[in-house]
Amino acid sequence: MEKQEQDGLLDGEFKYKKNIDGTINKRVVICTHCSKEFQFHRSNSTLKYHLNAKHAFVGAAASPGLRQTTLSERRPLGKSSLDKLTDNIAKWIAKDCRPLSIVEDKGFADVLKVASQDASYKPPARSTITIRIHELYETEKKKKEEALVHTECVALTGDHWTSLSNDNYLGVTAHLITEAWGLTSFALTIMKTEERHFAEACAEQFQTVARRWRIEEKVTTVGTDSARNMIAAARIMPFNHMPCTAHILQRCITVSLADSGFVTALAKCRKIVGHFKHSPANTAELNAEQVSLGRKQEPLAQDVPTRWNSTLEMVKHLIRNQTAVTATLDKQKHKLVLLTPPEWDKLQRLETLLEPCRYVTELLGGEAYVSCSVVLPAFCHLRRVMEVTDEDPAYVVRFKEKFKEDLASRQEHTNYAWLQIATALDPRFKDLRSVPKTDREAVWTTLAGMLHEDSPRRSHTAEEGPAKKRLSLLQMDSDSESEEEVQQDRAIQRYRAEPCTALEDCPLQWWAAHAGAHSQLARLARRYLATPASTVPCERLFSVAGHIVNKKRSALHSENVDKLVCLSNWLKDE
Repeated sequence: MEKQEQDGLLDGEFKYKKNIDGTINKRVVICTHCSKEFQFHRSNSTLKYHLNAKHAFVGAAASPGLRQTTLSERRPLGKSSLDKLTDNIAKWIAKDCRPLSIVEDKGFADVLKVASQDASYKPPARSTITIRIHELYETEKKKKEEALVHTECVALTGDHWTSLSNDNYLGVTAHLITEAWGLTSFALTIMKTEERHFAEACAEQFQTVARRWRIEEKVTTVGTDSARNMIAAARIMPFNHMPCTAHILQRCITVSLADSGFVTALAKCRKIVGHFKHSPANTAELNAEQVSLGRKQEPLAQDVPTRWNSTLEMVKHLIRNQTAVTATLDKQKHKLVLLTPPEWDKLQRLETLLEPCRYVTELLGGEAYVSCSVVLPAFCHLRRVMEVTDEDPAYVVRFKEKFKEDLASRQEHTNYAWLQIATALDPRFKDLRSVPKTDREAVWTTLAGMLHEDSPRRSHTAEEGPAKKRLSLLQMDSDSESEEEVQQDRAIQRYRAEPCTALEDCPLQWWAAHAGAHSQLARLARRYLATPASTVPCERLFSVAGHIVNKKRSALHSENVDKLVCLSNWLKDE
């Protein structure tokens, strides 16, 4: 009998519709769950589909063959999917500085089960992740080695760092310009050092890194801070030394502040900030006062001697919250000596003085753009800003004069010749306005001499006759300019005749478009413009290392520290 009325309309999940007169209409059925009507023509396939799509939790018994796949019944992941997931877990751990023990966390396993829709999935073991991270390191290292093979010049920056476990490490980064005129930088190593930081040991460590990466003949400059051992090490190494200009600028600021009238006002600022920083109750009262004044809630900032621009940040936060800070302190009992109106005025002037220094420090600390050629124009800008005016009070005059004096003395110990050539090879600053007028022609003369040294010399082969050799020797010893020297002078003149580009333009894009017209100078541009102006890239490397070698991971082996820090640096742009 029509298969028992289609199995009782799927076990009672549907019922026939009743007509108005009470009779049953067997051509229309109604879903008992949602009261939806369906035309019924002896086939229940439509009814099964509706149950599976809308009421899967009750349709399982009615149609097990057509039931939706649930999480518990999904097919397990295949080997290729498991390998891909394991590789991505290893890459995530290396890239974001996560601990290996995270794969043993139960919550992490539950997340992966939901993400993979496989209730039987188990995260890989720590040993498996360790192996994958080592393999990933070797793969990425080959890419960096290939990049170094295809470049002629490499600039290095380096510095020492002490970990939480009191281990010493040397971090080194490489900077180069690719064949497509793109500036790239990456970590080479952060290797553990056992020796004391004497000059000879530091020099040997840098040269060891260069030998390991097979770039001894390609290294142009080594950027370090201005510590005495680093300066002495630079004299030993066969590379040019580039002192960190950002360190130089910050030392100028420190010296100038100590020899001006801002000392007392800054000491009061530190006391006031500490009053709120060390007490959650005081901070809460300050936040309530900020809200009542209709201002944004923000904490005060304390300056740190080793943190650049932190004094400026402290001053700016206090000035923005002057009313809230004063009102809060008026309601409290304390022993603080408050700032007087003249001292608040001093802070306003100090903010004006330090703001250009902050801008220049951040400008020189970049590694994604050319910075070496910006040093001299930036210093020239600071000297103009620090010019004394008639409106300046005595303490501002002392600050400006001390700043200019200290900057001039420290600039003499930079690699001034290298900075001059880099500035000349930057199409934005090739007018050399940041160089004294008496030195400008000497820069171009030096550049012409470099072209002569880099030009391919004529080799006298055995096929050349004696007469031809003698004529060549006579031409070399002659006082008159050779044809090659004339061409080099013309190359310089053609480049100088090019119009300067806008300050916001990228000099490497200009060289990419004009390398064919200035092929001789293009090679020098690759050499000089790749050098960074500061060691900030190396400092960023230590920030990553600090996230890896933390309190819970202070016993990490130095080899693992090296690989994890490098991988995090190499994978940051992916």
